[in-house]
Order: sequence, then C-alpha cells, then structure tokens
Amino acid sequence: MNREELKEKYGKKRVPHEWRGTDFLSTLVTTFFGSGMSPKAPGTMGSLAATIVAYPMAFLAVKTFTPLTSQSIEPYFLSFNPFFLIAAIVVFFGAIPFVNKAMKDTSTEDPGWIVIDEVCGIFMTFAFVNPQWIIGFPYIILPLGFALFRFFDILKPLGIHRFEKFPGAWGVMADDLLGGIYAGILLFMAYIAGIVGLIIAFAAFGGTPS
Repeated sequence: MNREELKEKYGKKRVPHEWRGTDFLSTLVTTFFGSGMSPKAPGTMGSLAATIVAYPMAFLAVKTFTPLTSQSIEPYFLSFNPFFLIAAIVVFFGAIPFVNKAMKDTSTEDPGWIVIDEVCGIFMTFAFVNPQWIIGFPYIILPLGFALFRFFDILKPLGIHRFEKFPGAWGVMADDLLGGIYAGILLFMAYIAGIVGLIIAFAAFGGTPS
C-alpha cells in the first residue's frame, strides 16, 4: 500500500467542525470542554488538558481521602488514595452514552475530536501514584505520566488494539483505559524507584529517614 492508501484505511478522517452534528452537552463531554477541537493532535491536546486538570484534582484527592499523617517515608509505599481511580471509572461509564450519541449523530466511528477516552486514560494513569507525589513533584510526575500514557495510546502494544474492536463507545473508551493501566504501572515503578533512590541517598550521606 502507498501512503494515501494507508491513510485512507487507518487514518481518522478529520472534518472541520464535525462535532456540530451533535448536541451541545455531548460535544462538551466528548471533546473535554473543547480540547478535542484542536485542528492538530486533538488526542494529545485532550491528554494534556486532563494532565493539567489532574494537578488541582490531586489537592482535592488529599482533602477528600485523609492521607496518613506519619512523617516517615513508609506511607509513600503503603498509602493508597482511590480518588483518581474513582474519577477514571466515573468518566469511563459516564462518557459511554455521550460518545455513542455523538458518533451516531455525526455518523462517525471514533473520530479524533472525541478525547474523553484520553481523559479516562490519564486519570487511570495517575491512580497508581499517591496524589501527594503529584503535589510535591508536579514537574516530574505529571509530564512522565502524560508521556507514558501517550506512548501506550498511540502505539497500542500488549493487546490494547484489540479493545478497540469492542462495539460502539465501549471500544472507544476501553483501549484508553487499558493504556492508562499499563502507563500507571510503569509510573508506579518509577515512583518506587524514586523512593528507593531517596533511601539510598540518605544512607550514602549517613542520614536516616525520619
């Protein structure tokens, strides 16, 4: 196949303002408040918007689910805050009817401007780390989580592409949810590696975590 044939078979067709074919609420939800309306890389823009939103959400997560109050380093291993996991699940199931309606109204199948699936994937990615780490190290955790999710979202390795074959909105949402799980596992591994690095650094300088 030449480039044009590959693009025709696998590329998502972009129709200007295609989202106008559905109602306002469905557009608002599926484009994640317009981030998916970007003429270039709408999936990246939707993921970026969700990553930015994840920062204030981390503060809400800490306030909603009381974290461990100990000042020792152990809570970073042991504590789990379910806020982002709940958010990902709510977005997943809550978006299904809106995605189905948007695709039906516009006669499309997983168009690029539907980015609520990327939002679900980003939230699932950050469900694997404690929100306190997002607050404490936003310039590390947020970009790393974003990059890891986009890797799995774009390349769809490890069977992710099979989930796209689910019917309707389920296929749109499921592959990104799984991509978020894979990205979250790697983010958690990096999270743990960072903690171990801190312990080694303390030991190397003759200190002990307190």
